[in-house]
Amino acid sequence: MPRTQHTHTSRLPLYAVAALLAVPSASAAAGAGTGPLGVTGTAAATAQSARVGALFLAGRRDHLRGGHFCTASVVHSPRHDLIVTAAHCLDGKREELVFAPGYRDGVAPYGVWTVEKWFLSDGWVEGRDEDSDVAFAVVERRGGKGVEDAVGGNRFAAGTAPGATAVTMTAYLNSRETPISCADKPRLHHRTQQSVACPGFGGGSSGSPWVDGDGQVVGVLGGHDNGGHSANVSYSVVFGAEAKALYGESAGCVESHVGSS
Repeated sequence: MPRTQHTHTSRLPLYAVAALLAVPSASAAAGAGTGPLGVTGTAAATAQSARVGALFLAGRRDHLRGGHFCTASVVHSPRHDLIVTAAHCLDGKREELVFAPGYRDGVAPYGVWTVEKWFLSDGWVEGRDEDSDVAFAVVERRGGKGVEDAVGGNRFAAGTAPGATAVTMTAYLNSRETPISCADKPRLHHRTQQSVACPGFGGGSSGSPWVDGDGQVVGVLGGHDNGGHSANVSYSVVFGAEAKALYGESAGCVESHVGSS
C-alpha cells in the first residue's frame, strides 16, 4: 500500500559510478525511440528535454552550478504539479529540495520549483526493495499554475511491455552542467526489472525518465543495484500495480492511505 513521505528528502544517491563521459557531438536522440540506438550525446534543448530537470538542495537555489545530485521529470497529473524520480534519490533527505526543469549551464530557464512533499511506496520505506525504487514528488504551484503548465508533462504508464519501443533516457550527470541523452530498446533483466545498454550514465543519472515512442514514462533509472554497478547498463523497475497505485496517490487520484513517516 503506498505511503506518503512528507519530510524534506533522502540520502544522497547511491548510483554514483565515477565515470566521466566523453560526449560525441550531434549524437543525441531527437525524441523517444529515435536517433542512433545505444549512442550517448548531449541532449538537445527541445520541448521534450525541457520536461527533464535536475534536483538540488534548496540552499543551492541562487547558485545552481555544480549542485545537482539526481534527475527527475514532469509527469502529467490533474494538478499539473508532479515529478517522478527514483526512490533512492529522495529517501532519507532532511533538507528542502528544489527542481529545475530544462537546467543548463547554471541557468534554470523555466524557473526553480520547490519540492513540497514526496511519495514512497511501503516496499521502499519498509525494506528498500529494489522493485519499489520509484518515487513521485509534488512541487509548488505559482499563481494557480503548476510546473506542467510551464514545460508540459509526459504520461506515466504502468503495465507496458518492456521493449515494445525504444526509450530515450535523459539525465544530468554530477560531472556535467548539460544533460545527456541516449535511446535504445529495454530488455527484461527479470520479471520486475528492465535494463538499457547506453554508455556513460553514471552519478547523477538516477531518476532519469525512460520515455517510449508513445511519449510515456515507462521507467526511471534506478532499481537493481540503485540503477546498476556499471555506467554502461542502466536499470529500472518495471512499473506494475505498486507504481500505478503510488502515482494515483501522489497525483491526488486516490485517497492517501498512510501519513508521514
